[in-house]
Amino acid sequence: MKPIQIHEIEGFQIGQQQDTEAGTGVTCILCLEGATGAVDVRGGGPATRETDLLDPKNMVQKINGVVLSGGSAFGLESSSGVMEYLRQKGAGFGMKEFCVPIVCQASLFDLGCGKPDVYPDKAMGYQAAENSEAGNFQSGCYGAGTGASVGKMLGFDKAMKSGIGSYAMEIGPLQVGAIVAVNACGDVYEPDSKERLAGVYDQTTGTAYDTEEIVLQMAAQQLEGMNTTIGCILTNADLDQAQLTKVAGMAQNGFARTIRPVHTPNDGDTLFAMTTNKVPADVTLVGVMAVQCVAKAIVDAVKSAKASYGLASWSSLHENQ
Repeated sequence: MKPIQIHEIEGFQIGQQQDTEAGTGVTCILCLEGATGAVDVRGGGPATRETDLLDPKNMVQKINGVVLSGGSAFGLESSSGVMEYLRQKGAGFGMKEFCVPIVCQASLFDLGCGKPDVYPDKAMGYQAAENSEAGNFQSGCYGAGTGASVGKMLGFDKAMKSGIGSYAMEIGPLQVGAIVAVNACGDVYEPDSKERLAGVYDQTTGTAYDTEEIVLQMAAQQLEGMNTTIGCILTNADLDQAQLTKVAGMAQNGFARTIRPVHTPNDGDTLFAMTTNKVPADVTLVGVMAVQCVAKAIVDAVKSAKASYGLASWSSLHENQ
C-alpha cells in the first residue's frame, strides 16, 4: 500500500470555493466522462439531492459530479451552478438533442458560523466547478469545510473547529481515496492511538467533555446539535453500481472508527462513491481501502483546521507542543 495525493486518482477534477466571511463553501468532484456512482446515507437528518437516482435498480448508472457544501438545505442550490458548468462542457446524460448533467449532493449545517443568511448558491457552485480545472483542493477550512465544526452537544460555543480532509492510497494500479467534510455531532478520535482530537470543549476552563458521556447523563433532556459528516470515495476500480454501493456502505465504518457517537438523529451522515472503472478489483479489497481512507481523511480534516469563528481547533491547542 502506497499513500498518494487525492488529485493523483485519474479521471476526476476537484474544485473548491468558499466565502470565509460568511463561513460556508462548496467542494465538487467532477468526472466529465461520467463515473459509476453510489451512496450510503446513515444519519437521521440528511440534506441531499439526487440520491434516489443512485439506487442500482434505477436507470442512470453514471454521474458527472458530487457536490459537498455548507448551507444546510439552502446550500443544495449550489449544484445548479455545477450543472451549468458541466452543461457548457457537454457532459451529462444524453437524450437526443439534450444533455442533462447528473450531479448528486449532500450539504452540512454550518449556519452557526459567519453569516447564517449567506449560503452556497448557484454562482458559488459554478466557481467551484471552474476551479476544478486547476485542481485547487486544500484540506482544512476550505470548500465544504469552511464552516464545519464538531462536538456541539452542549451548544456551538463549546464546539471545536473542523474542516475538510482527504486521504488516498494505491496498491499496484488500483487507486482509492476519500474526501470528507467533518461536521459531526460527536467527538473525533485518531483511530490507531485512540487519542481524542476534537469535540466538546470549554475554552474558559480548558475542559474537554466526552459527548457519549453527555448523552448518557442527559438522557431525558433535549440535546442540541445540527450536524452532518459528508464525503465521497474516489476510485478507478472496475465495479458495477451494486458493488460500489457495498463499498460506500463499508466505508461508513471509517466514520465509526473516528467519530463517537456517529450516525445519530442529529447527524445527516452521507457518503458517496465514484469510480472510473479502469482497473479490475475485488470488492472487499476496495471496501477495506475505502474504510482506511475515510478514517484518515477525517483525521486530516480535524488536524488541518485552524481556529476561527470563535472556536478553538486541534492545531490551536497543540501549537506550542
